[in-house]
Amino acid sequence: MKSGTLAAALAAVSGTAVLGGLVTDPKSTYYRTLAKPSWLPPPQVFGLVWTPLYADIAVSSAVVLDRAQQQGRHAEHRGYLTALGINLGLNAGWSALFFHSHRPWLAAAECAVLTASSADLVRRAARIDGRAAAALAPYPAWCAFATALTVAIAKRNPKTTAAGNILYRLTHRTG
Repeated sequence: MKSGTLAAALAAVSGTAVLGGLVTDPKSTYYRTLAKPSWLPPPQVFGLVWTPLYADIAVSSAVVLDRAQQQGRHAEHRGYLTALGINLGLNAGWSALFFHSHRPWLAAAECAVLTASSADLVRRAARIDGRAAAALAPYPAWCAFATALTVAIAKRNPKTTAAGNILYRLTHRTG
């Protein structure tokens, strides 16, 4: 694997993690007051899962991108790179929708798209490097879990509907 490809993948994935982390606040009043399912993991679990997942996404993607280049599969290289960029944007977007915008239903829909996008990365990787694809497989599985969890939270919190959001914001203005 080329060090430049790995460095670029690590930078992109790290940027995604930082952006998501900037708007994620499990200690916020909003999050603490949400009704949550009993099967919600403790907040520290998310860091324990996401840290190796992000490392895995970066390393596996670097392997796939280098292998595609080495094999002269330029269209697949560009396709994977584009799919990865979209995926990382979706990844960071969930946190913004859920924690910053307080829109769990929209976050759930976005997370379902993220799950499909993550599965697509695995599919694309499998065409180029089977081991990299196998290493990426936990990513869509975790995203599917996150989708189910986000839906469960959205169902338990009807005030988070679009109309409920408007009313909530109107009655909880600061300043």
